[in-house]
Amino acid sequence: MANEDTNPSTETTNPGAGYQLMIRLRMNNERGMHGRVATVLGENGADILDIDIHEVGSDFIVRDFLILCDDSDQAAGIVKATEGVEGCELILASDRTFQLHQKGKIGIHNKVHIRTNAELAHVYTPGVARVCMAIAEDPSAAWSLTIKPNTIAVVTDGTAVLGLGDIGPEAAMPVMEGKCMLFKSFADIDAWPICLDTTDTEEIIQVVKAIAPGFGGILLEDISAPRCFVIEERLRNELDIPVFHDDQHGTAVVVLAGLMNALKLVNKRPENIKVRVLGVGASGVACSKILMEYGVKDVIGFDRTGAVYEGRPENMNPEKEWFADNTNREGFQGSLADALVGADVFLGLSGPGLVEADWIAGMGEDPIVFALANPVPEIMPDEIHGLARVIGTGRSDFPNQINNVLCFPGLFRGALDAGAKEITESMKIVAARAIAETILDEQLTEDYIIPTVFNEHVFQAVGDAVRNEAIRTGNNRPERSDIYI
Repeated sequence: MANEDTNPSTETTNPGAGYQLMIRLRMNNERGMHGRVATVLGENGADILDIDIHEVGSDFIVRDFLILCDDSDQAAGIVKATEGVEGCELILASDRTFQLHQKGKIGIHNKVHIRTNAELAHVYTPGVARVCMAIAEDPSAAWSLTIKPNTIAVVTDGTAVLGLGDIGPEAAMPVMEGKCMLFKSFADIDAWPICLDTTDTEEIIQVVKAIAPGFGGILLEDISAPRCFVIEERLRNELDIPVFHDDQHGTAVVVLAGLMNALKLVNKRPENIKVRVLGVGASGVACSKILMEYGVKDVIGFDRTGAVYEGRPENMNPEKEWFADNTNREGFQGSLADALVGADVFLGLSGPGLVEADWIAGMGEDPIVFALANPVPEIMPDEIHGLARVIGTGRSDFPNQINNVLCFPGLFRGALDAGAKEITESMKIVAARAIAETILDEQLTEDYIIPTVFNEHVFQAVGDAVRNEAIRTGNNRPERSDIYI
């Protein structure tokens, strides 16, 4: 998780995804043709993952080759090489990732069939009028007679897209579609991307309030700081449905889950540890808040101006003022390197390559390092093996990925099931504990403190814990016993 308080990385490579090229070749249907093509592909470094027959004629055959490449330059070279094979015609060359995004990645489907006039009359006119009037007479009936209790709006203005920065609402749409897919895949929640062509704080607030009747919750995503703080706070105060800024609180929940298990390994208590945070933007502030709510007392944060302390005159905003007032009790004003001496936890939510191995070597016994800048962390894990006891990143190609996906689907599942009116700090903490406890104590190792997003137990556990906490604290709507005759 990168943080908007520092300069975003422009690198967009995701080593875990790879670059998959699909080429479709129309080849003469003759002996040895396939071998010649395969030889050319091999000579150009192509790693052939799969070959399918697309079409066959009397004198030709069309084959699809799925190829793993290092990058777009190699893919272009492979395409050019195939065009030079005699008896072979290139029909199609496509990046597999782009194929998956063709005409979008999500859609809707009907839950009720419309096959007869009678069915049409029930779901639409004239029968629908009776349902509309029932809701008009009792607006709370919308929670049982519409899609509202299982629908989330994923709202962005595209100003702080992870690893890409301010790319605008249209360019942010593929990310928001992906977020909606995760809601559906992991928690069976229907979500829809709302990409707003405005960066005006007040206008965003008013638009979200205007569309809120159609949704059971609002997920704010990739909105730059400090506007994201104001937007979330206002919407939380002015709406009676959960509003959750994932860049802040999703990260915070999963960081806390990882820390819970890491502390078990190093046999330390939250109230006794020293935490140093690099990046005091949306994620950094939210992570620090939840850690302090959990019991951590010694937190010092740094941004590009340096240590954040009470009374600092430069590069401050209301959230940093809160941070300065509630952390760094001794008013430390030195460097991050000095602050890390004897520290127990380093939490990075900043940018690539900002931390040196020597600084980690100077930390206290069994240090915990969460370097979460993405795609390139503050320090690569390979540089600090043997120096840090537990290492986490935001990447999927290293152990202990701190991934927001572990949080927000299950969190909203529980909130929606309870009819929660807001997401509280206690709901976030029980969500973190549910994530952590998915791994049994006897399973914990330095490379396994956080479950994979494909652990089928995570989302049910988080949903159940959040639902129960919402009900326990009275942050829920009463269950309806609707009878309509």
